[in-house]
Amino acid sequence: MSTRSYVAEAIGTFTLVFAGAGAIVVNDLSGGVITHPGIALTFGLVVMAMIYALGDISGAHLNPAVTLGFWLARRLPARQLAPYIASQILGAVTAASLLRMLFMYHPTLGATLPVYFWWQALILEIILTAILMFVILCVSTGAREKGVMAGAAIGAVVAFAAMFGGPISGASMNPARSFGPAVISGNLASLWIYILAPCIGSAFAVLSFQQLHQEIPIPANPQDELQLNNPTTDRLES
Repeated sequence: MSTRSYVAEAIGTFTLVFAGAGAIVVNDLSGGVITHPGIALTFGLVVMAMIYALGDISGAHLNPAVTLGFWLARRLPARQLAPYIASQILGAVTAASLLRMLFMYHPTLGATLPVYFWWQALILEIILTAILMFVILCVSTGAREKGVMAGAAIGAVVAFAAMFGGPISGASMNPARSFGPAVISGNLASLWIYILAPCIGSAFAVLSFQQLHQEIPIPANPQDELQLNNPTTDRLES
């Protein structure tokens, strides 16, 4: 079961980077035919598709920050943390390598780079990843009907985050998505932002989710619960 999960993560992350970063490359080479909204929609749709395709196998994390979040939330065993992330990195690097072979003269291969200041990109990536991870935790908890719509909800978050965050930071929210194109294209100067910020954002989302979903202790004896909810009990006993 674990091996299948790792293969699924590699395939899913490969598809995400090949389609998403590939859309950026093709948009550059075609004079903007795809457009920025088109790129954002590509990322959102491919994430949604991979969740529906691979979610039953691995959970379709496709993102080391998401995997870290699930581990922090105690939804992923510690022994699977490193293999999941390694599989995602492998998929991303393979996709970027294939993009290099297809578009050998493109300078960035869709790597994420700060457009203005590094601290802007850092803060934006933390916030965007926190929103993404929070939604992932919410839609993966509770009724099955909500779970069925998880792919659409998560894909929508990726798309709208890329829509408004892309022009500032690239809206990566994903260390693997940034790592593959950065390493293969040699754009390593700002890579630390896209590794550190999503991990911070994911951890913050887990803390926020846990605060909002704290379990209320249930009395062992139903009569105890009845007494706790009865405001006259204390007066009668006194």
